[in-house]
Amino acid sequence: MKPNSISIKKKIFNLFALTAFVCFYTNYVLAQTSNLKPENSLLWEISGKGIQKPSYLYGTIHMICAKDYFLSEKTKTAFDKSDKLFLEINFTDPKEMSQMQQLAMGKEPLSKKLNPEQLARLDLILRKNTGMTVQQVDSFSLITVLSLISMKSFGCTDLKFYEMEFSEMAKKRNITITGFETVKSQFEILENAYSNDEMLKLLEESTPEETTELLKQYKNENISALFAATTDERFTSEKTKKQILDNRNIDWVKQMPELMKQNPVFFAVGAGHLGGEFGVINLLRKEGYTVKPVMN
Repeated sequence: MKPNSISIKKKIFNLFALTAFVCFYTNYVLAQTSNLKPENSLLWEISGKGIQKPSYLYGTIHMICAKDYFLSEKTKTAFDKSDKLFLEINFTDPKEMSQMQQLAMGKEPLSKKLNPEQLARLDLILRKNTGMTVQQVDSFSLITVLSLISMKSFGCTDLKFYEMEFSEMAKKRNITITGFETVKSQFEILENAYSNDEMLKLLEESTPEETTELLKQYKNENISALFAATTDERFTSEKTKKQILDNRNIDWVKQMPELMKQNPVFFAVGAGHLGGEFGVINLLRKEGYTVKPVMN
């Protein structure tokens, strides 16, 4: 393997939120328009239905340049009131990290997985966005390549990870850290949701301009704007939307009631999961919970 390829591999294996960010990014790109427009807040309080103490729901962008990183006082206060931390994936679990390393490699080389036209298309995308060639990433999965290009789109090398920050805060308080899903299940969701052509379309969409707009709306805590981009039928399908967005939200909301009965929980998931008809906020409200934005 070439030295440059070894460097790429180290980056992928040592970063904790790549898969989660891909899910967030695709949520942003594939978001459906909706008449449900929640207030501008990344932090939401959950109460009612026999909950003794409120739990909290926070929308993250997963990874962000250090200069852009922020965590409001209202969020720190809510975190300190919580007895458990629930993430999409528990990246502090060594088993999950080991699984991440295994899944970063493709089941077969990209040179066998893709046809000549698709390989040429991928090579063009890589050269444009990373300066690399398809030969240098031949052993990786398309999901790993998408993760790599997504990272590059931030334009910095000092990325901070919200999940890591929350995990460190939880460790200092000695509270439990758990995940809704596993690295394996997220990889399977992405693999099953997209055809090779659809994945290549996402690779083409992962640009610095898209990331800049995403960051702008995230800093404004604008949940509606993050969810407002209309679905582009050129690179998605109804099946994909359900697998990436709706089905996962429904599954999470099924798990949340029992968790919130036991202790106040701080749930931190991609901000793209909060808004919309099948967003976590609306699904919890349909279940009879009071979910309100924490504005200050």
